[in-house]
Amino acid sequence: MRVIATAGHVDHGKSTLVQALTGTDPDRWAEEKRRGLTIDLGFAGLELPSGEHVAFVDVPGHRRFIGNMLAGLGPAPAVMLVVAADQGWQAQSSEHLDAIDALGLETGLLVLTRCGLADADRVAEVRRSALEHIAQTSLGAVRVVETDAVQGDGIGDLRSALDDLVAGMPPLDGEGSVRMWLDRSFSVKGAGTVVTGTLAHGTLRVGDEVSVAGERATIRSLQVLGESRDEVGPVSRCAVGLRGITRDAAPRGSALLRPAGGLESTTIDVRRETGCAWSESSREVSVHVGTAAVPARVRPFDDETARLRLESPLPLRLRDRVIVRDDSAARIHAGATVLDLDPPPLERRGAGAARAATLAVWESGRASDLVVDRGHVSVAWLEGAGATGWGDWPLALPNGDGFGIVDRVAVSASQVTAWSQQLDELVSDDARDPLSPGVAVAALARELDTSPAVVHLLAAASGLDVDAGRVRGAEHRRDLGGADTALAQLRERLQASPFDAPEADDLTAWKLGSREIAAAAERGLVLRLRAQPADIVLLPDAPARAMRELAALQQPFTTSDARQALGTTRRVVIPLLEHLDARGWTRRDGNTRTVVR
Repeated sequence: MRVIATAGHVDHGKSTLVQALTGTDPDRWAEEKRRGLTIDLGFAGLELPSGEHVAFVDVPGHRRFIGNMLAGLGPAPAVMLVVAADQGWQAQSSEHLDAIDALGLETGLLVLTRCGLADADRVAEVRRSALEHIAQTSLGAVRVVETDAVQGDGIGDLRSALDDLVAGMPPLDGEGSVRMWLDRSFSVKGAGTVVTGTLAHGTLRVGDEVSVAGERATIRSLQVLGESRDEVGPVSRCAVGLRGITRDAAPRGSALLRPAGGLESTTIDVRRETGCAWSESSREVSVHVGTAAVPARVRPFDDETARLRLESPLPLRLRDRVIVRDDSAARIHAGATVLDLDPPPLERRGAGAARAATLAVWESGRASDLVVDRGHVSVAWLEGAGATGWGDWPLALPNGDGFGIVDRVAVSASQVTAWSQQLDELVSDDARDPLSPGVAVAALARELDTSPAVVHLLAAASGLDVDAGRVRGAEHRRDLGGADTALAQLRERLQASPFDAPEADDLTAWKLGSREIAAAAERGLVLRLRAQPADIVLLPDAPARAMRELAALQQPFTTSDARQALGTTRRVVIPLLEHLDARGWTRRDGNTRTVVR
């Protein structure tokens, strides 16, 4: 299916033309029929001579309903611009064409209506004027069809022209991420909440989990132009029955997405494609994208680039075209392309000018620009933002001018250089402490704002040692400096009496404080057992020695039995037995224990 929006001045016959083509009156409301004026969006379907199906989104032409017009035009990939031959080019003709140009639409037709009410010279003049206006926009040169919907003249030619238009449209993308801007939501008895919109990318299936405005729901039914489907691909006019959400939670302007399938942005950097320079805009504007419209504030960087701060978050993608409307002047100010989502803050004097220089060389959506700008970006962010060009990057740290993906993070070579320098500095600083066993990998990951996997790779590339979760450099001491002599005395005593752990006063006399004992334990020179009021210090092989003695006891045994077998005190035996329990070597059952291993 293809979706085509109408556009044109009020009362130029858009709805009459759609009804003549499809047999369906797109005006749904009694007020519209009474006044003969389209107020809200209308919809109708048509099967072309080729068998291709087309859905029309009929938009209001009156300037009072410009918001509804933009909501209808926004998601559509093609447009049918309507101009009445008896009235010619009018004010809303220009405003609708400005919107088409702002959205960058390149596929469309010019349809002259009511040709039976104008003579040949008048029709030719209207045709020439309209084509001159259109030629200056993204549509460029378009085919023209002359019609009189009331008499039925030219309707067959229009169907053929639509067939040719559809045949020349780009191929459909059924694999892209789902995002369907909603234009209607209502309740149906027995079916629950139903939402409608234009599915431009991705595929929806009955039973899929989706989200709308942050609330999760399940697809219970799908329809395309009244026909039930189990699966719907792009580009389609869809009616989606949802379970688990109310109609009020899915208003026009919200989007149906896969759960966690998009980025909610309140700050975007954009490049002007059409319209006036940013310096000529008011600070307060409204931003239109898809069927959404939100107030925003403009911070110009220069005439071409600017930052938009949205009053409400929107599920945007890189390369989205947005319309910026200056409400104070009641006009479309500019059409712009989204370059960056959630860009870095501007905190220094001159940051705006520097940002303009950065964005000036960007290609919208190119992952390399974003990764160079940030240094590293999660793959999940690139996927959600719709970035391109990163799929063939190697799964390794980059070197030279390249890029790589490590642990689902895209990294630039310049970031690797910066990280390596920072890592060397952190490890060197730590080595100044003679008792330090090295820097914990987790701590380095926090300092570098990256993952432990990246730290391991950086350390290996820098020739640093990684052991037991710590990174050490050549400057790190392998001994304990001035504490070595005292530690040797402690170990000599424990060799003679393995379970005669020194008292706190003994350790103080040897000048072995908590840091020295911790450093010795990190190096595997002693075993430190946590206990109150003071830790117990033994040799690393003390658990194995204890097990030989305990295994010789009659099973099960008591704490007193263990104390006597090991020739020690309750101060030592209780934390030692708890250590053996934790390792699974002994099993406690009430007041007794049994050797398991």
